[in-house]
Order: sequence, then C-alpha cells, then structure tokens
Amino acid sequence: MLSYVLAGLALGSIYAIAAGSLVVTYVASGIFSLAFAAMAFTVARVYYALDTEAGWPILPSALVALLLFAPALGAALYWALFRHLRQRSTLVKLMATMGLSVALPPLVELVLGHLTSVTAPGLAPRPLHTWHPFGAVLNADQLTAYLGLGVVLVIGVGVLRFTDVGLKVRALVDSEALTSLSGTSPGRVSLGVWASTATVAGLAGIMIAPTAGLSAEGMTVLMSAAFAAVVAARLRSLPVAVVVALLMGVVTTVIQKYLDPQSEFTAAVVPSVPFAFMLVFLLYYAARGQAGDTTAGGALDRAISIQEDAPATPASSGGRFGPGLIPTIVFVLVVAALPLVMSEYWAGLAAAGIALAIALLSYTLVTGEGGMVWLCQITFAGLGAVLSAELATYHAWPPLLAVIVAALVVVPLGVVLGVLTIRLGNLYVALVTLTFGLLISTLVFTRERFYNFGSGQPMPRPSFALENQEFALLTLAAFLILGLVVLNLRRSTAGLAMSAVRWSENGARTLGISVLQAKVLISGVASFVAAIGGGFLAMNFQSALPDSFAPFLGLVWLAVLVTLGSRSIMAALAAGLLFYLMPGVFATYVPSTFAQVPVILFGLGAIALANHPEGAIAQNAAGISRLVARFRPRPTPVTAYAATPEKERV
Repeated sequence: MLSYVLAGLALGSIYAIAAGSLVVTYVASGIFSLAFAAMAFTVARVYYALDTEAGWPILPSALVALLLFAPALGAALYWALFRHLRQRSTLVKLMATMGLSVALPPLVELVLGHLTSVTAPGLAPRPLHTWHPFGAVLNADQLTAYLGLGVVLVIGVGVLRFTDVGLKVRALVDSEALTSLSGTSPGRVSLGVWASTATVAGLAGIMIAPTAGLSAEGMTVLMSAAFAAVVAARLRSLPVAVVVALLMGVVTTVIQKYLDPQSEFTAAVVPSVPFAFMLVFLLYYAARGQAGDTTAGGALDRAISIQEDAPATPASSGGRFGPGLIPTIVFVLVVAALPLVMSEYWAGLAAAGIALAIALLSYTLVTGEGGMVWLCQITFAGLGAVLSAELATYHAWPPLLAVIVAALVVVPLGVVLGVLTIRLGNLYVALVTLTFGLLISTLVFTRERFYNFGSGQPMPRPSFALENQEFALLTLAAFLILGLVVLNLRRSTAGLAMSAVRWSENGARTLGISVLQAKVLISGVASFVAAIGGGFLAMNFQSALPDSFAPFLGLVWLAVLVTLGSRSIMAALAAGLLFYLMPGVFATYVPSTFAQVPVILFGLGAIALANHPEGAIAQNAAGISRLVARFRPRPTPVTAYAATPEKERV
C-alpha cells in the first residue's frame, strides 16, 4: 500500500505544481490560461532536444531550459498576447489562450521536429535509482517530483509573502491602476509573473514526460486533471489547490490496488478520478452560489479601462446571415459548384468540410448567440456519429433517419448540461464542459463496440448520395436548412431574449426574461445541431471514428470558427471548408515538413481575438461597409433658406 501512496504523492505533486501555478497566475493576472499544457510541452521539448538529442548532461540542460528558455518564452508570450487580455471578457481570454494552445505545439514541432511515442527522461539520472523505505518502492523520478513541489512552494510562498516583489504582485492583484500610481510598473510585474509561470509549467512538463510521454496531447490530459484542484481552490486558494492535488494523486493510484488492471472498467475509472473531484466541488460551490467568475483588478481599473469588448458582434456589422445577402448567395453557389468541378478526392474533402460546418453551427449557437464557452460540442458530434452508426449498421435504419434520431437522443444530455451549468461563471462552464468531453471520450468512445480497434463503426451513406459530389450537395442542403433554423431562432422572440441574456443576465431578469429557459433552449438546439454534424461526418467517411472526436481537436474546431466569426452562419461554412481543404492543399503541394502549418494558422487566428473579438468576416465586412460609405454620393445639404416656403421668403 505504501508504494501506491508514494506513487500517488508523486503524481499529486505534478498536479500540485500545475494547479498552484494556474492559481497564482489567475490571481495575479485575471487570466486562466488554457495554454499551460502547451507551454509545458514547449519547455519539455527544448529540454529533450538538449538532453537527449544534443547529448548535454542533465544539469546544464535543465538550467538552460528552465532558467533561460522558459522565462524568455513567458516574456515573449506576455508581450505578444497576455498584456492585451487583462481587461478583456472571460470569453475572449479563453479563446485567445485556447488559440495559443493550438498553435504553439505544432510550431515547436515545426522548428525542433516531430516526435512519435517518445517517453522522455525527467530530471533524474538514468537508469533510475530505486529505494525501498519500509518495504515500499520509491524511484528517483518520484523523489524529484517531491523535491520539485517543495522548491516551488518554498520559493513561491517566500517570494510572495516576504519580499518587495511579492508585495508588488499582491498590489497588482488588488488594483493595477493604484499600483501604477504608487510608482510601480504593472507591466514589469506582470512580465515577471508570466516568466515565472512559464518556468513552473516547464518544470511540470519535464516531470510528466517520463510517464505521459513527450506529446502535447498527453500533457494536456494530465494538466486538465489539475483543473480539478484549481476548481476546488475556487481559482484563488493556493493551499487548497495543493492539498486537493495531492489527494487526487493518492486516490488515483491507491484504487488501482483493488481493481483488475486488464478490465475496461479500470481503464475508464482511473482517468476519471480527478474529474469526479471537480464535479463534487463544482456542485458544492454552485449550490452555495460561489461558482461565478471573478474580475481582475478593482473598480478603478474597470472604470478607466478602454479595452472592454462587446459580448458579441452586432448583426449590423455583417448582416444577420453573414456578410450580406448578395455575398452570401454568391458564396453558397460557389460552394455548391466546387464539388461538381473537383476530382473525387477534393470533392470528398469539400463534403467533409460542409459536414463539419454543420457541427460548427452548434458553436455559433452556444457561443455566438448564447455567449457560453462550451468546449464539448465535438463530444456531442461524436455521440451523434456513434449512435447513428449503431442504428444504421446494427439495426438497418436508413442513414438519414438514424442521424436525426441519434441527434434527438443527444438533446437531453445538452439540456441537462445546460441546467447544471446555469449558475456557473463562464470560466467554470468552460472547465466543466471540457471535463464532460474528456469523460465521455474515456467512458464511452473507448468501449470496444464503438472503438473497434481504432477503425470505428461502419456508417453507410444514403443510396441516392453514394458519390462524393452527390453527398456534398446533400450535406450543403442540410447545412442551409439548419442555417435557416439558426437564423429564424435569432430573429424570434426567444432569440431576442437570448440576446438580452448575452448582453446582461441581470438586465434580462429585470425585464422578466427567464435566463434558465433561454440558455436551456440554446443548449438543446446546439446539442442537436452538433449531433447532426457528427452524423454527416460519419456518413462522409463511411465510419464513425471515435478518435476523430477527441475533445482537444474540438479546440481546433473552435479556433477556426472564432477566427472567422462566432456569430456568422457563413463563417461556419467557410471554417469547415478551411479545416479540411487547407490541410489537403498543404499535403498535396507543400513538403510534409510544413503539414502542421494550417493548425498553426488556425491557432494564430484565435489569438487575434485579443484585438478583434468580432472575427475576420465581421471585421472585413465592417471595413468594406465603411469604404463603400466613403464613396457613396452624399445628399446635397438643404439650407434653411431653401427649406423656407417661397411666400415666407423675404
């Protein structure tokens, strides 16, 4: 038993390092960075390049990676992104840091090379030395994790509590404006905070690599587990975050002593432990009304800020359906013509892009219209895919009917999730929905009936749309029908109520609008649309592949959409086509070294939300409107004399 406890404390130490850094960063900057795992991967990849690929000893590799590269990385990211986000809304903060999490790992791999299934060394010398205290097993990697947590806590608490630097950081937390009035530069303090954050993230990444592997995906899953400790700490209490993180690690390892390591149940339960912790604390805080977002800075900071972004782009900036009726019609006709003039391969990619556009319409609803940061729409799409394949393959249902029925089955899940998150702030909603997606992926998508050794379940196409060109036109018709549904919902009374809720929930309640009804309606419709999109994706590839609906791939989906505009229906269509056609172009005409460039561009587009929250389409449409207005002939001004009746003129 002691061996399990020691292993759990080592895992919990890594959780605690990550959770503690996230808490301190959030308290000091007001930004909860979804890019923490990407930063950890970046520093760990540099350490691997020095230690393993270049053959440097451990100590100089660690010093260069953690004390030189990591602070430089944090400073560069602060200058390029984080300094623009402090007074932005929670939605923009999350989307921008999500874009960074999408763009940074492939950018690092483009520079340093792609690694496949690499278990990287940590900070302990190889081969690992092992000790046997009281008959248990303790290895050097575990001891390093304990020491790493101890160093971080001693230095971090010591600096924050007993130094002038810590005093300045605490002053910045209370009010950036008052801090600047006292003669301290808030920018320099924030720069130091983010440089330290990158160092701690790198330390966690290097410690995770020996067990999770040196991959952005593996680190992201483990870092996501640390979110549970952050939620338990209500984003602010460092001691609570550390204690809960250690407890999670111990529970995760100890329960494995009593479970069959070969069973599917064990494979599902063990990764779910941190998310069970998160659920318990969320329900507790939600019941007490303590799960709302907190705003960085004091009232003075919010009063003088000029960077606040609107919750959404006004419809007038780009039309209710897109950039305007005529451009919309032209764009739809071009999309309809593309599969007819393309080869079978490119027509298949176009059909996949249009199917994805249907799923992206769910983000248009829940994020664009509802103003809610849901990170699990890809999970609803995956559920629609596997359920429709189940009905069509094993019960011989017509494919289109199977897709519709599967989507209706998914709707109650979306409604329940909407009800459970109704009292949570946007940041908590993002964490809960991401957790929900990870749980479904672990508990459902990995079941062999659905996974089928990685090939998924077969999913036939309708008999009248077997060819890619025909299926692309069918999918476009489905997209336009659902697009009209979204448009009519936006114009309806319920849509106007949702708009009022998006701008101000308190104001909406004052007008007698039910926030619960509005959000539950959007949640249900968005879940239905996402599941329809997943079913069409399965029909396009003629297989429901669970790996195609991983929650972190959903971040890339959302990054592409918000880059173009989260409220525009045509932006969803353009984003879906870009997601599949751009990688196809790179794979066909560009050397394989640059295969990840489209993902980098998608992430950079989401980062651009820091300065342009409305998205590229609305931004360009507004620019074109201003240009047209400049050259439009102005009416001749009417003078007071000319406007006077002739009989009254002197």
